[in-house]
Amino acid sequence: MATTLPAPIEFSLPDGWLSAPPDEVGAPQAAFVALHPASAAGFTANITISGEVRADDATLAHLAEQAAARLRRDVGAVEVGRRNELESAYTQVLRLTAPVGGRPVELVQLQVFLAMADVRDEHRRAVLEIVLSATPAQFEDLVDDFQAFLKTVRPDEGASR
Repeated sequence: MATTLPAPIEFSLPDGWLSAPPDEVGAPQAAFVALHPASAAGFTANITISGEVRADDATLAHLAEQAAARLRRDVGAVEVGRRNELESAYTQVLRLTAPVGGRPVELVQLQVFLAMADVRDEHRRAVLEIVLSATPAQFEDLVDDFQAFLKTVRPDEGASR
């Protein structure tokens, strides 16, 4: 069953991306999934959003390391590429081979971890994990879309609390 996000957010999908029910596309750990149908030759590039409320002092770098370790446990070898730490975000690029439709497919993931403080409790924060998954060729074509998407992600100030 699809999860919910720990904080309400709003965003805009770039042209060519369509939202999909997480359970129906095999991503029950995600709260949101967007697919890029035009890239579906063997693998459909996708963006997933998941998140959790954290009351500990784990750094975003540590959470990124945990995400890479989960992938290693689930699919095997994961190569960690460029990492970048910003004020309230952390990014990492991963290369892995995952089984897709019964065959191994080489994938690239750009994982972005965003922290949003809880305005009512300074000891808690929401951490969002936003991921672009694509083949290497798709990644080159779609990384600009993903970066444009990330610029639109923001707290939903109008959401009821």
